Amino acid sequence: MPIETIRGEPFNIRFDGAEDAPVLMLSNSLGTDLHMWDPQIPEWTKQFRVLRYDSRGHGKSTAPDQPYSLAELADDAIGIMDHFGLDKVHWCGVSMGGMVGQWLATHAPRRLHRVVLANTSARMGPPDLWNGRIRNVRANGMGPLVQPTLERWFSPGFRERDGKTVEAVSAMLTTTPPLGYAGCCAAIRDMDQREAISAIVLPVLVIVGALDPATPPAVGQQIADSIHGAELVTLDAAHLSNLEQPEAFGRAVLDFLNT
Repeated sequence: MPIETIRGEPFNIRFDGAEDAPVLMLSNSLGTDLHMWDPQIPEWTKQFRVLRYDSRGHGKSTAPDQPYSLAELADDAIGIMDHFGLDKVHWCGVSMGGMVGQWLATHAPRRLHRVVLANTSARMGPPDLWNGRIRNVRANGMGPLVQPTLERWFSPGFRERDGKTVEAVSAMLTTTPPLGYAGCCAAIRDMDQREAISAIVLPVLVIVGALDPATPPAVGQQIADSIHGAELVTLDAAHLSNLEQPEAFGRAVLDFLNT
């Protein structure tokens, strides 16, 4: 699909699956793009029309040089839904995409059916960490961030046995617009949804990675404990669990959506 203009800004958006199927909307992590979902598409499109997009600041989407907010990232998702006439969707987001999912489930629940929040957090402090990362990427580009990020995102064993996937993610990180990355870092820095998510009444699945140093299992457990009725699934993976355990992740999401 060509670049779509959403509320005056360009977004890279892709649909897969039958046009009459229920829509499952996917939101990528910080530093990746819509291709992070490639392993799940063949199975998920058997039941769903999958809508994925490059988040603001990422891939081929708009990347203005300014701090973004989580509300702005969520409004982008709503703008995409509105553009295609989608009243409600299922939602699945990893890391930053899960943060956007929390915001939507709290502030725009009528737009969502069921919600998957994977390898994410309601609060990602301290601010100094994000301020340092913003300064670094603005001064030096994405290059210095790539290797440390890959080491957080994938377990050592996975990095050894699946170099192809690691290299694909390395390429996503390397080509992420530095100013867009910095803008999203500001959104994460300023986010605190710990109290707000207790108001969520939608069906929610929280997925955590047992080996995840970025959003450890206890962080996902806190989200699940805060949302009445939320389910929790733990996978043998680090931060990008949909890539480290693609089959198990895909099954967990389908089982939840078909409940």
